[in-house]
Amino acid sequence: MTAASRLLALLSATALVTPELARAQQAPAQPSPTTRAQASQVQTPAAQTPATPASRTLTPTPTRQATSPLVASRSSFDNGTSRQTVAEGVRAGEEHIVVNAKLDQQRAALQPSTGATIYRWSRKDIETIPGGDNAPLNYVLLQAPGVAQDSYGQIHIRGDHNEVQFRLDGVELPEGMAVFGQALMTRFAHSMSLTTGALPSEYGFLQAGVIDITTKNGSADPGGNASIYGGARDYFFPSLQYGGHAGKWDYFATGDFVHNRVGIENPTPKFNALHDLTNQYHYLGHLRYTANETTRISLTTGVSNAEYQLPNNPGQQRQFANPNYLGSALEQSNYGSLNSASLNERQKEITDFGILSLQKDIGRTISLQTSAVARYSSLGYSPDPLGDLIYNGNAQRAQRSVFSSGSQTDVTWRAAPTHTVRFGYQIYVERNISKTDSTVYPQTGVDAEGNPVYSGNTINIHDGNGRTGWLYGLYAQDEWRPLRNLTVNYGLRFDGVDEYTHSKQVSPRINIVWRPWRGGTFHAGYSRYFTPPPFELVGGTQLNKFANTSAAPGTLQDTTVKAERDHYFDAGFAQEILPGWHASFDAYVKLAKNLIDEGQFGSPIILSAFNYRRGQVNGYEVATDYERGPFTVYGNFAWSRAIGKDIDSAQWNFGPADLAYIQQHWIHLDHDQRWTASAGASYRFWHKTGHPLMLSATMVYGSGLRQDSDIPNGASIPQYETFNLALVQSFRDLFHVPFLKRTQFRLDVTNLFDKRYELRSGTGIGVGAPQYGLRRTILTGISQRF
Repeated sequence: MTAASRLLALLSATALVTPELARAQQAPAQPSPTTRAQASQVQTPAAQTPATPASRTLTPTPTRQATSPLVASRSSFDNGTSRQTVAEGVRAGEEHIVVNAKLDQQRAALQPSTGATIYRWSRKDIETIPGGDNAPLNYVLLQAPGVAQDSYGQIHIRGDHNEVQFRLDGVELPEGMAVFGQALMTRFAHSMSLTTGALPSEYGFLQAGVIDITTKNGSADPGGNASIYGGARDYFFPSLQYGGHAGKWDYFATGDFVHNRVGIENPTPKFNALHDLTNQYHYLGHLRYTANETTRISLTTGVSNAEYQLPNNPGQQRQFANPNYLGSALEQSNYGSLNSASLNERQKEITDFGILSLQKDIGRTISLQTSAVARYSSLGYSPDPLGDLIYNGNAQRAQRSVFSSGSQTDVTWRAAPTHTVRFGYQIYVERNISKTDSTVYPQTGVDAEGNPVYSGNTINIHDGNGRTGWLYGLYAQDEWRPLRNLTVNYGLRFDGVDEYTHSKQVSPRINIVWRPWRGGTFHAGYSRYFTPPPFELVGGTQLNKFANTSAAPGTLQDTTVKAERDHYFDAGFAQEILPGWHASFDAYVKLAKNLIDEGQFGSPIILSAFNYRRGQVNGYEVATDYERGPFTVYGNFAWSRAIGKDIDSAQWNFGPADLAYIQQHWIHLDHDQRWTASAGASYRFWHKTGHPLMLSATMVYGSGLRQDSDIPNGASIPQYETFNLALVQSFRDLFHVPFLKRTQFRLDVTNLFDKRYELRSGTGIGVGAPQYGLRRTILTGISQRF
């Protein structure tokens, strides 16, 4: 059976099963602690949710359960209704948990994302995906509409390169230096969401997608869990977590260690890569003090430390050499003197962060959260001293680091029954340090035909610089409900950057959400965006130091990377077709000036930023999901086009011919993928017993990123689709020991049909080596709650 026929069979089965399940008039199962908060609870408009008065004695109340089997859509357009209600897992009679649940609801109301497109994962959704908490975060995000897969664990949302903002409990985490994988783990999340589209004014800086992770905590995730997960390719992944509460305090901590031989994508289609070992450890800690029902202080800290071997591509004789060095007499003499299978290149990435927050309700009308944030990240590349010199003409040891600290405050004022005013600010000070030590061949002259002549002796070039800069933003907006079924959110945002570039902008934004009938929602919005260049990816290289060497750039032009300015339009419709069955459609257009893109130029796997003077991105998304009892199914597909014209910064990274062509012609961006799709289904057998068995499957499809043809980025990589499978057996009391609770065994298969597919071909603007997708990988695990 071909992959296409397998996909057709899956979609056909879904089409047949869904109507039958929809017609079945079965009684709804009792919600479990992992049921979606936004689905299983009564939803209250933010503008009508008063804070609990400080003088009132809070009486512990039982968990509110839905009286209807309706389940909220995964993908929706927020109309200002708070989705974070009395928290998942609230137990009757526990005042501490009830108070925190109400404060969680107020915190969510600070950032309702009115009119934007939101895709949500509850704790149940995360556990359903093959791998569950062990799955990389990018694997989870690929199940959302419009998210395209790239190498190095990167994702592209709606045709943008890396303009992805991460938030922890509503607080933005400054950008870091991670290239491979993610510094944040799926295991950290109790639930999370992806917000795209025309964003309201509280979201600034990085706006292609906002990933907001509600971290695990001692109230929602009490007790401990120890697990061991592993299998093929030396995969070994132990983890431990524990949370609880005592008095007014609650606490949670989780840590893991990852060891395997698939740290980075394989540059060959073979089953195993050469020289691809990785060792990583991650930690997240969460500590909260709830003074009373209106005041809470929380501290979140995290660490990620990862070491990678860079995989080798055997049989290479010339690879990404400088045009002047390529073909020279010295290059010819080096030809074949080293086997590319024996290179030893390595990279280390470190991230540490901390967030200290105060949340406060003042009277019945004002809620606020103010936070202090700090993040340090560094990236170090160690070359193969001889191999990089022979293949690239430059063996460069590179080290970059960035330290960011700042503050974020968000305030909600329920000014009137029909008006909810929100305002706040973000400000960060950042210190960026870049150092390189390069071993190169000096150019001693030219031959009779004008070709460069290089000495066989090497020289060392040191280059380094540091810069301190500021990033700031202010916003104010009003969520107005002129009619019961109509919400208008309008506001202004002011952003500025004083780093390598100095610019600022006032950005108006407006979103309209209309619910003409029960279960139907229309929305339309416009946002003016201002995106500062990524401070940590602008190295400030002194090009003149490399003149007349084997590392000399094709041009010495190096205009400073500029801030991107966009006009963003978005509109869509969502409808509940039958109880539990939802569908949505969304379309968008982005018109950009100085569109920011990123690429890998040279052997260090460090991305560099540059601008296209003009850019256009447009597309549409279709999503549907159905849930009834123990059965869930969802699917989505998206079409996108991203093009740019005239590279007007960091020109030294490009050859003169490419610069000349792109100056006069529109080209596809290297990460432009025309079609993207994903789907998933799960069923829980014996779900009303103490030993449920879950079977789940997911699918990801991509029409292929770009590669060079006779013009830059002129062709597409072949399309692909992969299927993943999970089988999870749980036992409530397997060992009959009082302090041991749920025991869980799992079997996960990635790339079930062992599809060979390419993510990158090694050609294209800013593309390094080829990268192939992961071949079939079978992993098993056991976890024990206590």
